[in-house]
Amino acid sequence: MQQQQRFDLVLKGGRVIDPAQGIDGVQDVAIADGKIAAVGRDLSGTGETVDVRGALVLPGLIDTHAHVFRHVTGRFGLDADLVGVHSAVTTLVDQGGPSLMTFPAFRSYVVAPAASRVYAFLSAYLVGGMEGHYYPELYGPHGIDVDGTVKAAFAHRDLVKGIKAHAEIGGFSRWGMEAFRLSKEISRQAKLPLYIHFGQLWALPKGGETRVDPDRILPDVLDLLEPGDVLAHPFTRHPGGFVGQDGRVHPVVKEAVARGLKIDVGYGSHFSFAMAKKVLEAGILPDTLGADMHGYNTRLPSDMPADQAHMFAGSTNFSLISAMTGLLACGVPLEKLVPMVTCNAAAMLGLADEIGMLRPGAAADVSVLADERGRWVLRDNEGTEVAAERLLRPLFCLRAGRRFDADAPLLPVAQAA
Repeated sequence: MQQQQRFDLVLKGGRVIDPAQGIDGVQDVAIADGKIAAVGRDLSGTGETVDVRGALVLPGLIDTHAHVFRHVTGRFGLDADLVGVHSAVTTLVDQGGPSLMTFPAFRSYVVAPAASRVYAFLSAYLVGGMEGHYYPELYGPHGIDVDGTVKAAFAHRDLVKGIKAHAEIGGFSRWGMEAFRLSKEISRQAKLPLYIHFGQLWALPKGGETRVDPDRILPDVLDLLEPGDVLAHPFTRHPGGFVGQDGRVHPVVKEAVARGLKIDVGYGSHFSFAMAKKVLEAGILPDTLGADMHGYNTRLPSDMPADQAHMFAGSTNFSLISAMTGLLACGVPLEKLVPMVTCNAAAMLGLADEIGMLRPGAAADVSVLADERGRWVLRDNEGTEVAAERLLRPLFCLRAGRRFDADAPLLPVAQAA
């Protein structure tokens, strides 16, 4: 009789997909002392066994575009653990919430108390993500301190994994490319990737015509970028993105990918099924899938009706895992999708040896999802409806071996067709 090993927990019989290790099949995952102890068939131990037959067992999901600097960024920042472990997501990357002035608060009041792993791409702007970028006048060259931000990036290197900036017509119509050039200089000196928001964010300046062709933003910006920099919102419904005003995908996108630039979905309220179809049909597949949930598009305050008209706002609820369902409905195979939220995301953070895989000895960060068949209706914020025959739904996750059920009240409820 085979002697049972000392495992604290065995996840039994799920479809284990770990792209980093080339695993895809029905296997068991054993946990001991908060770490992955083994992945294989017919594992048994002295601890608890959880039957996960029919479910997907994945390396802990990584959301590469979160906004969780709660309170400090006003209504914009969500609770980290509601977006994270209580949504079956083990790692979050706050995109541009903290700045050099507020990073100590981010470390103390967001990172330290969270059960989720939380990292950040440091804002290039002194103001950071205060009130969700509602005040464009604060994001010009006058609001950037290159030396100070570089010093902050090095001082908080354990948490700062990149720099966040914007390339869109509202800002470019005010200041040209100067703010963006300064942002890239921060990235270069800090030796960190630059994550760039594309698609209009701010209204054009009052009293004047736009001085910027939105179709010129992408090619002009790409000239300044380096391998590893990240282009965000490829499926945006707003002008100035991957799809030009003529309805075609910019040819420069493929050139950028060929020279090592990366693409993050940055799903959010920007997402358009029509634009996604155009970009995917052009043969362009994003590297990572950030959800871009925040307080304007996830829980719109009833006393703030003006939010409805803001570029960030939207009426369609979503999460990282519902965004995965959205990409499945767009024709992205599951085998291409899982790397976006696991090993590719870990590589973007420079943490490929620590997270994003189920290697024995690594921290036991695991996400377990239901994989259901049926018919559901998916909507974007343009009003487009798409039929989905496959639905991913969060069940629970393990963060360093500790279980968290997917019970966040902000998780969307799928609508049957």
